[in-house]
Amino acid sequence: MNSRIINQVRLSYCLVLALFFFSGISLFAQDHTDDHASPAGHAEDHTAAADSHGNSFHEEEFDAATVIMDHLKDAHEWHILTTKDGKHVSIPLPVILYSKHSGFHVFMSSKLAHGHNHKGFEMGHGTILIENRKGATEEKTVDGKIIEVDTHGEPVEAGLPLDFSFTKNVSMMFLAVVILLAVFLALARSYKKVGVSEPKGMQGFLEPLIVFVEEDIAAPNIGAERYKKFMPYLLTVFFFILIQNLMGLIPFFPFGANVTGNIAVTMVLAAFTMLLTNLNGNKAYWRHIFAFPGVPKWLLPIMIPVELIGIITKPFALMIRLFANITAGHIIVLSLISIIFIFKSMVMTVPSLVMVIFMDMIEILVAFLQAYIFTLLSALFIGLAMPEHHHE
Repeated sequence: MNSRIINQVRLSYCLVLALFFFSGISLFAQDHTDDHASPAGHAEDHTAAADSHGNSFHEEEFDAATVIMDHLKDAHEWHILTTKDGKHVSIPLPVILYSKHSGFHVFMSSKLAHGHNHKGFEMGHGTILIENRKGATEEKTVDGKIIEVDTHGEPVEAGLPLDFSFTKNVSMMFLAVVILLAVFLALARSYKKVGVSEPKGMQGFLEPLIVFVEEDIAAPNIGAERYKKFMPYLLTVFFFILIQNLMGLIPFFPFGANVTGNIAVTMVLAAFTMLLTNLNGNKAYWRHIFAFPGVPKWLLPIMIPVELIGIITKPFALMIRLFANITAGHIIVLSLISIIFIFKSMVMTVPSLVMVIFMDMIEILVAFLQAYIFTLLSALFIGLAMPEHHHE
């Protein structure tokens, strides 16, 4: 038992690194459309409030939808708090850009604060005209994106730079990887100690979860003889999703980012499951797709496209389920907090906080539940790709 868990844990923390890498790449490729992610956007939105000062900052109508979406989206900086006079206290994050026009650039996001231009880059607003790959000119929205401009302030012809920045979501994924590696390495070391008769401490907490994934998820759905080689992946997915869900519920730095509520991250997780499922599919699996037993040949032109679409829809459902459930939970909690500011009354503080605490308790359950469901369905899809031959 112990030697098997050691091997599974070793492979798991290797997969954690790979998972972080591909999830980070997907976030880099994703459009950063968050105004909150733009230091320049912050300055412009609240400078007017500061200029009119007095009580102008407090008299602005509270827009719950905007505030909630700002908290859900990714950002180029980590916002800590906003003072009474409208100033933002934020931690800048590294900006890594590649421009066809000027090459690689690395600097902190604070360089772009207050609408500043740094090395020919600035935060975009509205839309710009750029040339696509076919040579045609098209209009593109650049709100919250970093754009490259010439000396006259016009976008360069090379188009938008490739943005590989360490955003808030990427930073929290990196933190999760560090935590998981530390925990897994400590767990592996604990099994090597001589004379350990029963699990203690962190080992005592994690071993039941590992055994649960093995005996209640992997073995029943994949098969007792085949599940072991998939355990590292299933453990990685389970613990990665779980820790990201739990960290997202902690409302202060360096936590609180909506990582598993980001469609790019859940897409990468679902893509891994799709690849494992189809790369390990046996002949019976592919025969059921291209020559379903008992189906007349004249129906195959209809059935084959349907089965091929099913290859994509299964991981697509995984992607949407995790994304939607986590995002919905964050929206509900933030909506309950917004009640205080909507009614502008301290009387609403107590009932609002009571409901928030209740929802947080449910969200803790959802954090475990979504990690379980994603891992369970991944194991189920992998198992379905390796059907037994006796029923053919």
